[in-house]
Amino acid sequence: MIENWVSVPGIVITGHKVASGPSEKYPYGSLEKQIPYFKSLGLNLEKYHKGTINISVSPKRWVFKAPEYIFRRVAWTDLHPPEDFSFSACKITFNSIRYEGWVYFPHPETKIRHFQNPSIIEVLTEWIQGLHYGSKIILELKTSEVVIMD
Repeated sequence: MIENWVSVPGIVITGHKVASGPSEKYPYGSLEKQIPYFKSLGLNLEKYHKGTINISVSPKRWVFKAPEYIFRRVAWTDLHPPEDFSFSACKITFNSIRYEGWVYFPHPETKIRHFQNPSIIEVLTEWIQGLHYGSKIILELKTSEVVIMD
């Protein structure tokens, strides 16, 4: 099957600084603790930077239609109840270089803090040299998994 992708311009913005941590709420980066759980469930994210890139696609919004992975009730910390997570493969182009990655989505209905605006997409990828807050990127998303709305 041929996969269709949609390209969306975005701007890198500051996040809650929890994924890369430590933070006010966690004595560790959340991804550091979550990645082994995701690997045991079938998604190996070990090669990626242990922090997310927060990308604003405003004024557009996004929702998942059918993410490639959905992990339910992941008990990755004893600081709060288990959470649900979804993932979809994506690509980021920055300075004419394309990087493979994953949309990372902690489900808000199971998350007790750090809610995201629906115009912000969190992405896991390798460390991207020179990327900073305010950087303009192109985000590519699978149309079978993610819907971009005006």
